[in-house]
Amino acid sequence: MGLVETIIVVFGVIAIAYAAAYFKLLDERVGDGLSDFVFVIAAPLLLFRTMVTADFHGAAPWSLWIAYFTGVIIAWAASDITIKTVFGRDNRAGVVAGVSGAFSNLVFLGMPLMLGVFGQDGFSILSLIVAVHMPIMMAASITLHEFAMRRDGVFKGETHWALVIRSFVSSLLRNPFVLGILAGWIWRLTGLRMPELADSLIQLLGSVAGPVALFAMGMGLRKFGISGNIAAALVTSAIKLFVMPAVVLGVAWLIELPPFTAKIAVVAAALPAGVNSYLIATRFGTGQALASNSMVMATALSALTLAFWIAVATHVFG
Repeated sequence: MGLVETIIVVFGVIAIAYAAAYFKLLDERVGDGLSDFVFVIAAPLLLFRTMVTADFHGAAPWSLWIAYFTGVIIAWAASDITIKTVFGRDNRAGVVAGVSGAFSNLVFLGMPLMLGVFGQDGFSILSLIVAVHMPIMMAASITLHEFAMRRDGVFKGETHWALVIRSFVSSLLRNPFVLGILAGWIWRLTGLRMPELADSLIQLLGSVAGPVALFAMGMGLRKFGISGNIAAALVTSAIKLFVMPAVVLGVAWLIELPPFTAKIAVVAAALPAGVNSYLIATRFGTGQALASNSMVMATALSALTLAFWIAVATHVFG
């Protein structure tokens, strides 16, 4: 399929799932179950197999990470500052805005999109970002929220950074994505060949991760909906969909990232925020409406903006 057809199919699945939830053809618990299946089983197995079998030659991970996370830092800072200065929100809401403006939906939307547009090679490069994305973004969120609580004067008790770090590491090591990636790298380092039967089983389960993730995402968008904070959510969505990919494109061009890798980095940066931004807001107890609205709005708008950035990246990098 061509680019336009692929994007229509990807967002068509999301739209069908949204309609199924809207007209109550399926209970919202179905969406939750599908999300759990992707999060706990299908996506980790796909990431595991990718880590074991992919050829990362020429992917330049350090340059890739520099380009991508430069965009993350600038988009996060822009969202944080804008929400606090323009909309008068507190520092904790600024952290939530930063997450919403910089935390790409790399798995539920990015994974099937990359496979559809760029194939397995594109997904392999995306996996290099996924491998460090969750730990870095979660660590930044928790750390900045700790500082924000102190600046807002709502923190009670003494500082216990050791407890914070222990809690972070513990939750990280229970994350199925992290476990799948770590297991894949460990298997890769052993040099052992994957048994054919095991590989077939993993490939079968992992192959459904993309469409099921899109369907679960569509049902989730209906569940979260839009309520309040419309203007602020539009601003963070604009930063996520335009500022972040523009920065990544500029850095990738300046450091001469390999063309194919550069295109993946730009498209990954152009992905909208996912459910993680809402979950982080819920955990912090602030900015839930902002995170939910940003996720829904950015996802809807990204049907157009992703096509734009894929075209731009292809024009610049070939």
